[in-house]
Amino acid sequence: MKRIGSIILRWQPFERGPAPRSRIQNVIKADLSDQHAEPTAPKKMRYSLSDLKTAANNPKLVLREMNQLFYSSFGRHESNPYGRSVFEEDWDNLVILDACRHDFFERQADLPGQLDSRTSLGSCTPEFVEYNFRNRSLRDTVYVTANSWYLKLRDEIGSEVYDLVDLLSSPDRKYSDPDHNIVLPETMTEVARRAHDENPKKRLIVHYIQPHHPFIGPTGECYFQTDSASLPEVVREEPNATRELVERAYRENVDRAVDAVADLLPNLRGKTVVTADHGEMLGERHEYIPIREYGHPAGIWSDLLTTVPWHVYTNGERKETVAERPVAGSDGESGYAVDERLESLGYKM
Repeated sequence: MKRIGSIILRWQPFERGPAPRSRIQNVIKADLSDQHAEPTAPKKMRYSLSDLKTAANNPKLVLREMNQLFYSSFGRHESNPYGRSVFEEDWDNLVILDACRHDFFERQADLPGQLDSRTSLGSCTPEFVEYNFRNRSLRDTVYVTANSWYLKLRDEIGSEVYDLVDLLSSPDRKYSDPDHNIVLPETMTEVARRAHDENPKKRLIVHYIQPHHPFIGPTGECYFQTDSASLPEVVREEPNATRELVERAYRENVDRAVDAVADLLPNLRGKTVVTADHGEMLGERHEYIPIREYGHPAGIWSDLLTTVPWHVYTNGERKETVAERPVAGSDGESGYAVDERLESLGYKM
């Protein structure tokens, strides 16, 4: 274990200056000296012959998994130990921008209110949904979303909300843009405004899919494919892709999402928080084993992927919420169709 600790200390994060002392030293401390805590048992890793062949053909997968092991303290932590649940915070309306980095939001968003930051429990949407919603009965909450991970996971994680409005998995796909196969931010704003007005005594969660790819701005539509592929594949399949080009396309998505939120905020009563489920890597290197990365791999609880905006805006009186029996029959399509919709966002199902 001492040898592993020395390896961690030698790596320095690129593009970001000195490594955060607490992040690296606390990982080592948890591994070497936290003898009296009660961590979860390290997970047993089992690999099939197919897994080994895949690793041989793509060594980057092995290096990424090694980074995941460092962040989880070799299986001791199931979720990001620095993170905090959004349900431990005080809000009437929670607006989630998918894969929105704090630094880009800080530079580009000009919204009324005050910007702070929080640390997410996960580095991807499935982790965010599971670790925030697990075993929670939220009968005072309406969840409007353009990302179907809650619909897919809620039974498994034992969660419920008063009403789930899943636009991505609507049976007739009436909310999805045919050119991009996703729900555009302007559509989300329109439906969220209506859900707010129809449920004045309910908390509201609005989960935009942007700035998550596909890129819907001029740069994205010119250079990158706009349907069904993970961000690493999108970048790999564009021969002219550079980090600068990817960042420009991402900035355009951030602008589009922020503009839609700006149109929504005046219609939301009470205390509204604008945040993100996780961040995004745009060609930066990992902190421990410094491979270059695009996207938001699970279990990579770095600052880039877990530091998210926490922008607070209050408009009028706070809501007085009432919990009621959940609405039935508004959940969307079958499990197979949900998987198909998630694949349109680049997830491997």
